[in-house]
Amino acid sequence: MKKLIIAACILSISFLQAQNTEPKFEKSGDLVKATYFYKDGKVKEQGFFKNKKLTGTWISFDTKGNKTAIAHYNAGKKTGKWFIWKEEGLTEIDYSNNVIASVQTWKEETKMAIK
Repeated sequence: MKKLIIAACILSISFLQAQNTEPKFEKSGDLVKATYFYKDGKVKEQGFFKNKKLTGTWISFDTKGNKTAIAHYNAGKKTGKWFIWKEEGLTEIDYSNNVIASVQTWKEETKMAIK
């Protein structure tokens, strides 16, 4: 009986410590800030909606909390410069009217001239 009580206590404590991984939505003026989570409770992605469409800057993170992408939307359409970090380097994608206008990949060994 004693082992059963200890097991029940341990089980109830683990339920209390479980992370809430449901998306979180917060009203901010005429925008809704959305935050999505990994199963361990760390932030996976954050951004805004306006009239139920993606808008503004969205940022994605890996499980260690490092940024993996920065994206921009206007009324649900891709716009502006997007940045995606991968092991191979940084990819910069420029969108115009929801269509890719250019792509540039920056590798760590890429040399840049600065004036």
